[in-house]
Amino acid sequence: MRAAMRFAVLGTSVALVAGATGATARAEDGGSGDITIDKVVVNGGKPVVVGTTNVVSAKVSVTASDDSGIDETTYISAYGPTPNYDQIWYDEGEITCVKVSATTSTCTGTLTFDPQGGSAINGNNAAATWRIRTLVSAIDLDYIHRDAATTFQVQRYSKLTVNASPEPVKKGRTITVTGKLSRANWDDNLYHGYADQSVKLQFRKKGSSTYTTVKTIKSSSTGTLKTSVTASTDGYFRYSFAGTSTTPAVSAAGDFVDVQ
Repeated sequence: MRAAMRFAVLGTSVALVAGATGATARAEDGGSGDITIDKVVVNGGKPVVVGTTNVVSAKVSVTASDDSGIDETTYISAYGPTPNYDQIWYDEGEITCVKVSATTSTCTGTLTFDPQGGSAINGNNAAATWRIRTLVSAIDLDYIHRDAATTFQVQRYSKLTVNASPEPVKKGRTITVTGKLSRANWDDNLYHGYADQSVKLQFRKKGSSTYTTVKTIKSSSTGTLKTSVTASTDGYFRYSFAGTSTTPAVSAAGDFVDVQ
């Protein structure tokens, strides 16, 4: 009977969460009583990075407090640009609530991002800032709903290659360093070159553990990279990309050049 009463009280907010089918179905913040949402964490505070084949899981936790204690009836939804979204439900066994104290609990579930299909990754516009929408209830029927309890980034996985030649090379001669910056494309699930991006050419002397930046160049319209330097000493060349809001930072593995 208590459960039936709870859903009567929460009916409007539950409908706002459960009835949404995309980011355009916005809900208003609301609630009743002194319940609070204390902390929301997605993927350990790191962006969710998705490639072209593997399903990526991201843990989301909501910590809430109320003087009567937190009921386990919790709903969590993640929304990006239309029509990208994912939802997890306590009623379907997807959320677990653990008591931190008599008044506080942390409810945890897992968001799923599948580049091969599903509602979360539906085209390249899914690479954006997402928001967490959540509804939490207390044992005394207090409840709280937040349309944007926190935000997080979803990004397109990036790759970076490098090749320094010729190898070996005489001191004073020219070394040509080529490579390519690419990232996941969720429209066709392939990797495409990332055009017109600033990429650093870096060098690490043999025996050292530190790379220093030699110069910064731009990727071509197809993501290719090419520049030249003068051979001076044995060491490793690599390209390094700082990343953007939609694409994570990446550095190529160093390519060793023997200077004779």
